[in-house]
Amino acid sequence: MVEISTIYKVSLVAITCFIQASSSSSSSSCPVLDCWFVQEKVGRGGGLTGGTSQEKSLLHIRTDAQDRTTETQRAPSDINPDRVYSITDPAATLCHRSLNPPRGSVKKPQCEINPFLPQPATLNWVSSLTESALSPRYLEADWFSVSLQGLNEELGISTITRAPTGTKDHNVILSVSSKTVSVKSRLGDPVLLDCGFWADPSSPLSGSGFAVEWRYQFRGHGRLVLAYDGKTDRLADTQEEGAMLDFDGLHEKGNASLILEEAKVRHSGTYICTVYLPYLLAQVTVDLEIVEPPSLSIHPSPLPLAIPGQTLKVQCEASGFAPLTLELSWEFKDADGKSRPLGSGSVTGHRQAWDGTYSQTSRLELDTSKMDLGRGGEVTCVAVHPGGTRRASVALSVIGFSSPSIEDSMAMVGVALVLYGLIKFVSWTFSSSGSEEAEKNDKKEK
Repeated sequence: MVEISTIYKVSLVAITCFIQASSSSSSSSCPVLDCWFVQEKVGRGGGLTGGTSQEKSLLHIRTDAQDRTTETQRAPSDINPDRVYSITDPAATLCHRSLNPPRGSVKKPQCEINPFLPQPATLNWVSSLTESALSPRYLEADWFSVSLQGLNEELGISTITRAPTGTKDHNVILSVSSKTVSVKSRLGDPVLLDCGFWADPSSPLSGSGFAVEWRYQFRGHGRLVLAYDGKTDRLADTQEEGAMLDFDGLHEKGNASLILEEAKVRHSGTYICTVYLPYLLAQVTVDLEIVEPPSLSIHPSPLPLAIPGQTLKVQCEASGFAPLTLELSWEFKDADGKSRPLGSGSVTGHRQAWDGTYSQTSRLELDTSKMDLGRGGEVTCVAVHPGGTRRASVALSVIGFSSPSIEDSMAMVGVALVLYGLIKFVSWTFSSSGSEEAEKNDKKEK
Protein backbone atom coordinates (compact mmCIF):
# COMPACT_ATOMS: atom_id res chain seq x y z
CA MET A 1 0.00 0.00 0.00
CA VAL A 2 2.84 2.34 0.83
CA GLU A 3 4.47 1.65 -2.52
CA ILE A 4 1.19 2.23 -4.38
CA SER A 5 0.56 5.58 -2.64
CA THR A 6 4.12 6.66 -3.38
CA ILE A 7 3.74 5.83 -7.07
CA TYR A 8 0.41 7.69 -7.10
CA LYS A 9 2.00 10.80 -5.59
CA VAL A 10 4.92 10.73 -8.02
CA SER A 11 2.53 10.35 -10.96
CA LEU A 12 0.40 13.26 -9.70
CA VAL A 13 3.46 15.50 -9.40
CA ALA A 14 4.63 14.54 -12.91
CA ILE A 15 1.21 15.32 -14.40
CA THR A 16 1.09 18.67 -12.60
CA CYS A 17 4.55 19.61 -13.88
CA PHE A 18 3.55 18.58 -17.40
CA ILE A 19 0.41 20.72 -17.30
CA GLN A 20 2.38 23.71 -16.01
CA ALA A 21 5.03 23.24 -18.67
CA SER A 22 2.38 22.98 -21.36
CA SER A 23 0.60 26.11 -20.17
CA SER A 24 3.85 28.06 -19.95
CA SER A 25 4.94 26.89 -23.41
CA SER A 26 1.57 27.84 -24.88
CA SER A 27 1.74 31.29 -23.34
CA SER A 28 5.33 31.72 -24.44
CA SER A 29 4.30 30.97 -28.05
CA CYS A 30 2.62 34.36 -28.13
CA PRO A 31 5.06 37.18 -28.82
CA VAL A 32 6.07 40.33 -27.05
CA LEU A 33 5.81 42.93 -29.80
CA ASP A 34 7.92 46.04 -30.17
CA CYS A 35 5.60 48.74 -31.51
CA TRP A 36 5.37 52.41 -32.22
CA PHE A 37 2.59 54.33 -30.52
CA VAL A 38 1.59 57.05 -33.00
CA GLN A 39 -0.88 59.83 -32.26
CA GLU A 40 -1.62 63.38 -33.32
CA LYS A 41 -0.06 66.19 -31.35
CA VAL A 42 -2.30 68.77 -29.75
CA GLY A 43 -2.70 71.75 -32.09
CA ARG A 44 -2.15 75.39 -31.25
CA GLY A 45 -5.64 76.49 -32.15
CA GLY A 46 -7.24 77.49 -35.40
CA GLY A 47 -8.35 73.91 -36.10
CA LEU A 48 -4.87 72.82 -37.17
CA THR A 49 -3.20 69.73 -35.77
CA GLY A 50 0.36 69.79 -34.53
CA GLY A 51 1.52 66.81 -36.62
CA THR A 52 2.13 63.40 -35.13
CA SER A 53 4.29 62.02 -32.35
CA GLN A 54 5.56 58.50 -31.89
CA GLU A 55 6.81 56.61 -28.86
CA LYS A 56 8.26 53.17 -28.39
CA SER A 57 5.73 50.75 -27.01
CA LEU A 58 5.54 47.12 -25.92
CA LEU A 59 2.64 44.69 -26.36
CA HIS A 60 2.43 41.50 -24.30
CA ILE A 61 0.16 39.11 -26.21
CA ARG A 62 -1.80 36.37 -24.47
CA THR A 63 -4.80 34.21 -25.29
CA ASP A 64 -6.18 34.00 -21.75
CA ALA A 65 -6.98 37.07 -19.67
CA GLN A 66 -6.16 35.09 -16.51
CA ASP A 67 -2.58 34.54 -17.67
CA ARG A 68 -0.45 36.91 -15.55
CA THR A 69 2.99 35.69 -16.56
CA THR A 70 3.67 38.82 -18.61
CA GLU A 71 3.15 41.09 -15.60
CA THR A 72 6.37 39.85 -14.04
CA GLN A 73 8.44 40.80 -17.10
CA ARG A 74 10.28 44.10 -16.82
CA ALA A 75 10.07 46.60 -19.64
CA PRO A 76 13.27 47.83 -21.34
CA SER A 77 14.69 51.06 -19.96
CA ASP A 78 14.03 52.96 -23.21
CA ILE A 79 10.27 52.31 -23.09
CA ASN A 80 7.89 54.36 -20.99
CA PRO A 81 6.04 52.03 -18.58
CA ASP A 82 2.82 53.83 -19.56
CA ARG A 83 3.31 52.46 -23.09
CA VAL A 84 3.47 48.81 -22.04
CA TYR A 85 0.19 47.01 -22.67
CA SER A 86 -1.26 43.53 -22.29
CA ILE A 87 -3.53 42.35 -25.10
CA THR A 88 -5.77 39.31 -24.78
CA ASP A 89 -6.50 37.65 -28.10
CA PRO A 90 -8.65 34.51 -27.65
CA ALA A 91 -8.46 33.75 -31.39
CA ALA A 92 -4.61 33.71 -31.19
CA THR A 93 -4.35 35.68 -34.44
CA LEU A 94 -1.57 37.78 -32.88
CA CYS A 95 0.33 34.60 -31.95
CA HIS A 96 1.18 33.74 -35.55
CA ARG A 97 4.75 32.51 -36.11
CA SER A 98 5.56 35.43 -38.46
CA LEU A 99 5.06 37.81 -35.52
CA ASN A 100 7.39 35.84 -33.25
CA PRO A 101 10.91 35.79 -34.75
CA PRO A 102 13.70 33.75 -33.17
CA ARG A 103 15.51 35.38 -30.27
CA GLY A 104 18.34 37.59 -31.49
CA SER A 105 16.85 37.95 -34.97
CA VAL A 106 17.62 41.23 -36.72
CA LYS A 107 14.38 41.25 -38.65
CA LYS A 108 11.33 42.28 -36.66
CA PRO A 109 7.64 42.40 -37.52
CA GLN A 110 6.23 45.88 -38.12
CA CYS A 111 3.80 47.15 -35.53
CA GLU A 112 1.98 50.45 -35.05
CA ILE A 113 -0.62 51.50 -32.46
CA ASN A 114 -3.05 54.37 -32.93
CA PRO A 115 -5.84 55.68 -30.72
CA PHE A 116 -9.18 54.73 -32.25
CA LEU A 117 -12.48 56.61 -32.07
CA PRO A 118 -15.59 54.43 -32.53
CA GLN A 119 -18.19 56.08 -34.75
CA PRO A 120 -21.04 55.03 -37.03
CA ALA A 121 -20.34 54.59 -40.75
CA THR A 122 -22.44 56.46 -43.31
CA LEU A 123 -21.99 54.05 -46.23
CA ASN A 124 -25.22 52.53 -47.54
CA TRP A 125 -24.08 48.94 -46.98
CA VAL A 126 -22.98 49.70 -43.39
CA SER A 127 -25.61 52.09 -42.09
CA SER A 128 -27.98 49.26 -41.13
CA LEU A 129 -25.54 48.27 -38.36
CA THR A 130 -26.23 51.48 -36.42
CA GLU A 131 -29.85 52.25 -37.30
CA SER A 132 -30.69 53.18 -33.71
CA ALA A 133 -28.28 56.15 -33.89
CA LEU A 134 -27.56 55.65 -30.18
CA SER A 135 -24.03 55.07 -28.94
CA PRO A 136 -23.95 52.37 -26.22
CA ARG A 137 -22.06 53.04 -23.00
CA TYR A 138 -19.88 50.12 -23.98
CA LEU A 139 -18.04 52.55 -26.27
CA GLU A 140 -16.91 54.64 -23.29
CA ALA A 141 -13.46 53.08 -22.99
CA ASP A 142 -9.92 53.29 -24.36
CA TRP A 143 -9.83 52.01 -27.94
CA PHE A 144 -6.72 51.23 -29.97
CA SER A 145 -6.12 50.26 -33.57
CA VAL A 146 -3.10 47.95 -33.99
CA SER A 147 -1.61 47.29 -37.43
CA LEU A 148 0.96 44.53 -37.89
CA GLN A 149 3.05 43.17 -40.74
CA GLY A 150 4.62 39.74 -40.30
CA LEU A 151 8.10 38.71 -41.37
CA ASN A 152 8.64 38.18 -45.11
CA GLU A 153 5.23 39.71 -45.82
CA GLU A 154 3.67 36.47 -44.65
CA LEU A 155 0.81 38.04 -42.74
CA GLY A 156 -1.03 41.35 -42.39
CA ILE A 157 -3.25 42.05 -39.37
CA SER A 158 -5.40 44.92 -38.19
CA THR A 159 -7.10 44.73 -34.80
CA ILE A 160 -9.36 46.93 -32.74
CA THR A 161 -8.79 46.56 -28.99
CA ARG A 162 -10.71 47.85 -25.98
CA ALA A 163 -9.67 48.50 -22.39
CA PRO A 164 -11.62 50.04 -19.52
CA THR A 165 -10.74 53.69 -19.26
CA GLY A 166 -7.42 54.28 -17.54
CA THR A 167 -6.26 50.65 -17.69
CA LYS A 168 -3.72 48.93 -19.93
CA ASP A 169 -5.31 45.48 -20.22
CA HIS A 170 -6.81 45.39 -23.70
CA ASN A 171 -9.05 42.81 -25.33
CA VAL A 172 -9.26 42.22 -29.07
CA ILE A 173 -12.80 43.05 -30.20
CA LEU A 174 -12.29 42.85 -33.97
CA SER A 175 -9.42 41.30 -35.88
CA VAL A 176 -8.94 41.29 -39.68
CA SER A 177 -6.04 39.39 -41.24
CA SER A 178 -4.66 38.30 -44.60
CA LYS A 179 -2.18 35.53 -45.38
CA THR A 180 -1.70 36.79 -48.96
CA VAL A 181 -0.21 40.23 -48.46
CA SER A 182 1.37 40.02 -51.93
CA VAL A 183 -0.06 37.90 -54.76
CA LYS A 184 1.16 37.21 -58.30
CA SER A 185 -1.00 35.57 -60.94
CA ARG A 186 -0.86 34.59 -64.60
CA LEU A 187 -3.26 36.15 -67.05
CA GLY A 188 -6.60 34.35 -67.18
CA ASP A 189 -6.11 32.35 -63.97
CA PRO A 190 -8.59 32.55 -61.06
CA VAL A 191 -7.27 34.61 -58.13
CA LEU A 192 -7.94 34.32 -54.39
CA LEU A 193 -7.20 37.35 -52.20
CA ASP A 194 -7.26 36.11 -48.62
CA CYS A 195 -9.07 38.05 -45.91
CA GLY A 196 -10.53 36.72 -42.68
CA PHE A 197 -12.02 38.30 -39.58
CA TRP A 198 -12.85 37.41 -36.02
CA ALA A 199 -15.18 39.29 -33.66
CA ASP A 200 -15.30 38.76 -29.91
CA PRO A 201 -18.59 36.90 -29.31
CA SER A 202 -18.78 38.33 -25.78
CA SER A 203 -18.85 41.89 -27.13
CA PRO A 204 -22.33 43.45 -27.49
CA LEU A 205 -21.22 44.82 -30.88
CA SER A 206 -20.65 41.41 -32.47
CA GLY A 207 -24.31 40.40 -32.28
CA SER A 208 -25.54 43.34 -34.35
CA GLY A 209 -24.26 42.14 -37.72
CA PHE A 210 -21.26 42.94 -39.89
CA ALA A 211 -20.40 44.29 -43.33
CA VAL A 212 -17.54 43.59 -45.76
CA GLU A 213 -16.11 45.91 -48.38
CA TRP A 214 -13.40 45.39 -51.03
CA ARG A 215 -11.88 48.42 -52.76
CA TYR A 216 -9.26 48.71 -55.48
CA GLN A 217 -6.54 51.38 -55.74
CA PHE A 218 -3.86 51.94 -58.34
CA ARG A 219 -1.78 55.08 -58.94
CA GLY A 220 -4.24 57.40 -57.24
CA HIS A 221 -7.35 55.92 -58.82
CA GLY A 222 -9.80 53.72 -56.98
CA ARG A 223 -13.10 51.92 -57.33
CA LEU A 224 -15.46 49.80 -55.29
CA VAL A 225 -15.11 46.14 -56.19
CA LEU A 226 -17.68 44.56 -53.91
CA ALA A 227 -19.65 45.43 -50.77
CA TYR A 228 -21.87 43.15 -48.70
CA ASP A 229 -24.22 43.90 -45.80
CA GLY A 230 -24.16 40.78 -43.64
CA LYS A 231 -27.02 41.97 -41.48
CA THR A 232 -29.54 42.31 -44.33
CA ASP A 233 -27.76 39.75 -46.60
CA ARG A 234 -27.54 42.20 -49.50
CA LEU A 235 -24.83 43.06 -52.03
CA ALA A 236 -24.23 46.61 -53.19
CA ASP A 237 -25.37 47.37 -56.75
CA THR A 238 -21.84 48.35 -57.78
CA GLN A 239 -20.40 44.82 -57.67
CA GLU A 240 -17.64 44.33 -60.26
CA GLU A 241 -18.14 41.60 -62.83
CA GLY A 242 -16.26 38.40 -62.02
CA ALA A 243 -15.75 39.29 -58.32
CA MET A 244 -17.42 37.19 -55.63
CA LEU A 245 -17.36 36.03 -52.00
CA ASP A 246 -17.89 32.64 -50.38
CA PHE A 247 -21.00 33.63 -48.45
CA ASP A 248 -21.28 30.35 -46.52
CA GLY A 249 -17.66 30.63 -45.38
CA LEU A 250 -18.19 34.32 -44.62
CA HIS A 251 -21.01 33.71 -42.14
CA GLU A 252 -19.70 30.46 -40.68
CA LYS A 253 -15.94 31.08 -40.46
CA GLY A 254 -15.42 34.79 -41.09
CA ASN A 255 -13.89 34.07 -44.52
CA ALA A 256 -14.13 37.38 -46.39
CA SER A 257 -11.69 36.42 -49.17
CA LEU A 258 -12.26 37.96 -52.58
CA ILE A 259 -12.41 35.65 -55.60
CA LEU A 260 -11.63 36.98 -59.09
CA GLU A 261 -12.79 34.48 -61.71
CA GLU A 262 -10.31 35.49 -64.41
CA ALA A 263 -7.19 37.60 -63.86
CA LYS A 264 -6.84 40.56 -66.21
CA VAL A 265 -4.14 43.22 -66.55
CA ARG A 266 -6.47 45.86 -65.10
CA HIS A 267 -6.66 43.84 -61.88
CA SER A 268 -3.06 44.70 -60.93
CA GLY A 269 -3.04 47.05 -57.95
CA THR A 270 -3.82 47.25 -54.23
CA TYR A 271 -6.98 45.75 -52.75
CA ILE A 272 -8.35 46.87 -49.38
CA CYS A 273 -10.46 44.46 -47.34
CA THR A 274 -12.52 46.33 -44.72
CA VAL A 275 -14.73 44.63 -42.15
CA TYR A 276 -17.30 46.67 -40.23
CA LEU A 277 -18.96 46.07 -36.90
CA PRO A 278 -21.27 48.66 -35.39
CA TYR A 279 -19.05 51.72 -34.74
CA LEU A 280 -15.87 49.75 -35.55
CA LEU A 281 -13.84 48.95 -38.64
CA ALA A 282 -10.53 47.24 -39.41
CA GLN A 283 -8.85 46.72 -42.75
CA VAL A 284 -5.89 45.01 -44.42
CA THR A 285 -4.35 45.54 -47.84
CA VAL A 286 -3.38 42.97 -50.47
CA ASP A 287 -1.17 43.74 -53.48
CA LEU A 288 -2.00 41.87 -56.68
CA GLU A 289 0.31 41.81 -59.70
CA ILE A 290 -0.64 40.15 -62.97
CA VAL A 291 2.57 38.72 -64.46
CA GLU A 292 2.42 37.30 -67.98
CA PRO A 293 5.67 36.45 -69.83
CA PRO A 294 6.04 37.41 -73.51
CA SER A 295 5.57 35.27 -76.60
CA LEU A 296 8.50 35.64 -79.06
CA SER A 297 8.56 35.48 -82.83
CA ILE A 298 11.45 36.15 -85.25
CA HIS A 299 11.00 37.59 -88.75
CA PRO A 300 11.92 36.53 -91.36
CA SER A 301 11.94 32.87 -90.46
CA PRO A 302 13.74 31.03 -91.86
CA LEU A 303 16.48 33.52 -92.62
CA PRO A 304 17.56 33.81 -96.28
CA LEU A 305 20.98 32.53 -97.28
CA ALA A 306 23.65 35.06 -96.39
CA ILE A 307 26.34 36.03 -98.89
CA PRO A 308 29.71 37.20 -97.52
CA GLY A 309 29.65 41.01 -97.44
CA GLN A 310 25.83 41.13 -97.26
CA THR A 311 23.82 42.74 -94.42
CA LEU A 312 20.82 40.79 -93.12
CA LYS A 313 18.01 42.49 -91.19
CA VAL A 314 16.14 40.43 -88.59
CA GLN A 315 13.58 41.45 -85.96
CA CYS A 316 12.20 39.87 -82.81
CA GLU A 317 8.72 40.71 -81.56
CA ALA A 318 7.74 40.15 -77.93
CA SER A 319 3.98 40.29 -77.43
CA GLY A 320 1.27 39.63 -74.83
CA PHE A 321 3.33 40.45 -71.73
CA ALA A 322 2.66 42.33 -68.50
CA PRO A 323 3.95 44.30 -66.66
CA LEU A 324 6.04 46.66 -68.80
CA THR A 325 9.46 45.57 -67.56
CA LEU A 326 11.28 43.73 -70.38
CA GLU A 327 14.87 43.37 -71.61
CA LEU A 328 15.47 42.21 -75.18
CA SER A 329 18.88 41.03 -76.43
CA TRP A 330 20.46 38.87 -79.13
CA GLU A 331 22.92 35.97 -79.09
CA PHE A 332 24.79 34.06 -81.82
CA LYS A 333 25.89 30.43 -81.54
CA ASP A 334 28.37 29.30 -84.19
CA ALA A 335 28.64 25.86 -85.77
CA ASP A 336 31.01 24.77 -83.00
CA GLY A 337 28.46 25.58 -80.29
CA LYS A 338 30.20 28.70 -78.94
CA SER A 339 27.86 31.59 -78.02
CA ARG A 340 28.51 35.30 -77.94
CA PRO A 341 26.23 38.32 -77.33
CA LEU A 342 25.16 40.56 -80.19
CA GLY A 343 23.68 43.39 -78.08
CA SER A 344 20.08 44.56 -77.77
CA GLY A 345 19.70 45.86 -81.30
CA SER A 346 17.30 48.73 -81.99
CA VAL A 347 14.39 48.46 -79.52
CA THR A 348 11.04 50.15 -80.18
CA GLY A 349 8.69 51.63 -77.60
CA HIS A 350 5.89 49.68 -75.93
CA ARG A 351 2.58 49.11 -77.68
CA GLN A 352 -0.54 48.23 -75.69
CA ALA A 353 -3.13 45.75 -76.92
CA TRP A 354 -6.88 45.73 -76.28
CA ASP A 355 -6.48 43.37 -73.30
CA GLY A 356 -3.92 45.60 -71.59
CA THR A 357 -0.87 43.47 -72.44
CA TYR A 358 2.16 45.00 -74.13
CA SER A 359 4.36 44.28 -77.13
CA GLN A 360 7.84 45.46 -78.09
CA THR A 361 10.20 44.82 -81.02
CA SER A 362 13.99 44.62 -81.39
CA ARG A 363 15.63 44.96 -84.81
CA LEU A 364 19.12 43.61 -85.51
CA GLU A 365 21.41 44.09 -88.52
CA LEU A 366 23.87 41.27 -89.28
CA ASP A 367 26.74 42.70 -91.34
CA THR A 368 28.63 39.65 -92.60
CA SER A 369 31.58 41.84 -93.69
CA LYS A 370 32.16 43.06 -90.12
CA MET A 371 30.95 40.11 -88.06
CA ASP A 372 32.80 36.82 -88.02
CA LEU A 373 29.87 34.49 -88.67
CA GLY A 374 32.03 31.69 -90.10
CA ARG A 375 29.93 28.95 -91.64
CA GLY A 376 26.78 30.31 -89.95
CA GLY A 377 25.00 29.06 -86.87
CA GLU A 378 22.00 30.04 -84.76
CA VAL A 379 20.66 33.53 -83.98
CA THR A 380 18.67 33.73 -80.72
CA CYS A 381 16.39 36.44 -79.33
CA VAL A 382 16.35 36.54 -75.51
CA ALA A 383 13.58 38.24 -73.49
CA VAL A 384 14.09 38.70 -69.74
CA HIS A 385 10.81 39.41 -67.92
CA PRO A 386 9.54 39.18 -64.30
CA GLY A 387 7.42 36.26 -65.50
CA GLY A 388 10.47 34.34 -66.72
CA THR A 389 13.06 34.30 -69.51
CA ARG A 390 11.94 33.36 -73.01
CA ARG A 391 14.10 32.48 -76.06
CA ALA A 392 13.45 32.11 -79.80
CA SER A 393 16.06 30.94 -82.35
CA VAL A 394 16.50 30.81 -86.12
CA ALA A 395 19.22 29.16 -88.25
CA LEU A 396 21.70 31.27 -90.25
CA SER A 397 23.57 29.83 -93.24
CA VAL A 398 26.42 31.64 -95.00
CA ILE A 399 26.98 30.69 -98.66
CA GLY A 400 30.54 29.52 -99.38
CA PHE A 401 31.08 28.42 -95.80
CA SER A 402 28.27 26.09 -94.96
CA SER A 403 28.91 22.39 -95.37
CA PRO A 404 26.31 20.35 -97.30
CA SER A 405 23.72 18.47 -95.34
CA ILE A 406 23.12 14.73 -95.58
CA GLU A 407 20.17 15.33 -97.88
CA ASP A 408 22.27 17.58 -100.10
CA SER A 409 25.06 14.97 -100.22
CA MET A 410 22.63 12.24 -101.17
CA ALA A 411 21.15 14.43 -103.87
CA MET A 412 24.61 15.21 -105.23
CA VAL A 413 25.46 11.50 -105.33
CA GLY A 414 22.21 10.82 -107.15
CA VAL A 415 22.89 13.54 -109.69
CA ALA A 416 26.42 12.20 -110.22
CA LEU A 417 25.08 8.69 -110.83
CA VAL A 418 22.51 9.99 -113.29
CA LEU A 419 25.16 12.02 -115.15
CA TYR A 420 27.50 9.02 -115.17
CA GLY A 421 24.78 6.80 -116.62
CA LEU A 422 23.85 9.40 -119.21
CA ILE A 423 27.47 9.77 -120.32
CA LYS A 424 27.88 6.00 -120.54
CA PHE A 425 24.68 5.72 -122.57
CA VAL A 426 25.72 8.46 -125.01
CA SER A 427 29.20 6.94 -125.31
CA TRP A 428 27.75 3.48 -125.98
CA THR A 429 25.33 4.90 -128.54
CA PHE A 430 28.04 6.72 -130.47
CA SER A 431 30.41 3.75 -130.33
CA SER A 432 27.77 1.33 -131.62
CA SER A 433 26.69 3.66 -134.47
CA GLY A 434 30.37 4.12 -135.49
CA SER A 435 30.98 0.38 -135.70
CA GLU A 436 27.92 -0.10 -137.91
CA GLU A 437 29.13 2.54 -140.40
CA ALA A 438 32.59 0.89 -140.53
CA GLU A 439 31.01 -2.49 -141.43
CA LYS A 440 29.00 -0.88 -144.24
CA ASN A 441 32.14 0.75 -145.70
CA ASP A 442 33.97 -2.58 -145.66
CA LYS A 443 31.16 -4.29 -147.59
CA LYS A 444 31.20 -1.55 -150.29
CA GLU A 445 34.94 -1.93 -150.82
CA LYS A 446 34.56 -5.65 -151.33
